Amino acid sequence: MSHPEPVHTFQVDLRGLVDLLSHHLYSSPRVYLRELLQNAVDAVTARQAAFPGAPARITVHTGGTLSVTDTGIGLTEADVHTFLATIGRSSKRTPDGALDGAGLDAARGEFIGQFGIGLLACFVVADEITVISRSAAHPGAPAVEWRGRSDGHYTIRTLPPSAVPEPGTTVRLTPRPGTEEWTAPEQVAALARHYGGLLRHEVTVVDPHGTPSRINETPPWEAPYASPHARREALARHCATTFGFTPLDTIDLDLPVAGLRGVAYVLPTAVNPARRAGHRVHLKGMLLSDQAPELLPEWAFFVRCVVDTTSLRPTASREGLYEDETLAAIRDALGARIRDWLTGLSASDPGLLHRFLGVHHLAVKALARHDDELLRMLLPWLPFETTDGNVTLEEFTRAHATVLVTGTVEEFRQVAPIAAAAGLGVVNGGYTYDRDLVHRLPEIRPGTTVTDLDPATVSAHLDSADPSAELSASAFLSTARDVVGQYGCDVVLRSFQPVTAPALLLDNREARQERTRAEIAGESDGLWADILGALRSEAPRAQLVLNHLNPLVRRALTVTEHGLAVTTAEALYGQALLMTRRPLRAAESALLNRAFIGLLNHAMHDGPHDGPHHHDGSGPRKEA
Repeated sequence: MSHPEPVHTFQVDLRGLVDLLSHHLYSSPRVYLRELLQNAVDAVTARQAAFPGAPARITVHTGGTLSVTDTGIGLTEADVHTFLATIGRSSKRTPDGALDGAGLDAARGEFIGQFGIGLLACFVVADEITVISRSAAHPGAPAVEWRGRSDGHYTIRTLPPSAVPEPGTTVRLTPRPGTEEWTAPEQVAALARHYGGLLRHEVTVVDPHGTPSRINETPPWEAPYASPHARREALARHCATTFGFTPLDTIDLDLPVAGLRGVAYVLPTAVNPARRAGHRVHLKGMLLSDQAPELLPEWAFFVRCVVDTTSLRPTASREGLYEDETLAAIRDALGARIRDWLTGLSASDPGLLHRFLGVHHLAVKALARHDDELLRMLLPWLPFETTDGNVTLEEFTRAHATVLVTGTVEEFRQVAPIAAAAGLGVVNGGYTYDRDLVHRLPEIRPGTTVTDLDPATVSAHLDSADPSAELSASAFLSTARDVVGQYGCDVVLRSFQPVTAPALLLDNREARQERTRAEIAGESDGLWADILGALRSEAPRAQLVLNHLNPLVRRALTVTEHGLAVTTAEALYGQALLMTRRPLRAAESALLNRAFIGLLNHAMHDGPHDGPHHHDGSGPRKEA
């Protein structure tokens, strides 16, 4: 016959639990006051649900001892044994999830806390907590005093009715040495305003001199105003106080189904899109988090929000949002509100739209890539870097029926001056989203042609040099081709504007990739070299285009002495490299240094010397 196994109960090390709360669950000891306010608000909510019209006040007394008094539902002696002496059990729920107390079922959705560990947060700043309570649900029951210590011991005693004349609860604590800063009167007032500034019940902080201060107020988006202008000014002041900036505009956020109301403030200056914004989220008036980036989609980094909600779930520490389907749905809905504001600007306030796009065009470009309606409405208004300057596509397409787009910033910088002089319309597609968006322009501007820029397109718009001039320069051009050919580049002679540009390096991504592959293959051996060799492509070579109209180039074409011709060709190639403004490889940097020193040596020797030139490949060429 088998005997039942003995059943044991977990033992709780309260000191260890308090250490866990203070160092891992809660971010700071300051949350103790939020937990006290939360318990008080929930108690008042419960009493009003059971007894409509009951008083709803919360008073915080500061001084050597801190106390928080509420006019809430209160506790009986049995309640104290059940809830204050059992870690993890909340008076807002029973083990099976049902609510306790008369009328509490109707109030469940209004409670802020559900975890039953809030009072433990007080042990982060104090070694002893005193709770004095009188039940409103059981008027004949005596008042009760519970004293709990951080070592896990507690005492309970009943009090005569005269000791607690009205139903409600008072929690008292005295800070332990080293934590007095968290219960100082100024700190308590600041924390109460920080956490409870939007609570619906009256919250008052009384200083050591007995002076009371009301710390909560009606949310600014719900307060009555004499005019829309007065409302805008009040919201702007609220933004300046809360976030430290005056908003470019304000967006009302109202989701009745989710029990959410608030505002989104549009930042007046650009921010890094990769840095997610921190939004202030209040749960039934109590501040849950002032750093909640998950509230909005990532593309909405140009706003800061303040919202109050009844439907979002907090984490156990009540300092963040629990990621679930409700949060995802609210995030999408708030994103839609911001998107509606954005699309509405084009019709209602074009001036504000221009100011907004001048600051936050990157955010709009990110959104427009995935939103066809927004793309059609706002793409013509977005600024792009072009050969006509920073202009909108609306302006640009008036002058250019064919729009050429570069793949990188470097390609644009290579060709922009020459293309502009030749009348070509080129858009810099190297920035985030730009190339994809410009290619969609024909969808909303029929008749516009968008093509990726190819170096051959630019080369075709450059005038050929006079044949006799090219013939007389054949010796120098031959030397130059030998010199820059080592870098996967050809040399041609053309005439183009502006005259001040001596040379143009026409390059593209495929040619650069092939040069990189060839360099790595040359430095590798064995199987890796064979693999890289198999990847060799027939990408077009880059072109060094010398400008025959430029005086410097005309002078260079007359150089006949071989050593000087080599140095001059390297110098022209190096200058064209610098004009691309892309990072130089080690070999290219060495070429620039060699060319500069070679020209300097030639100038110091007052002309060429007898004998051939030579160099060892690692330094300047020297005359023998």
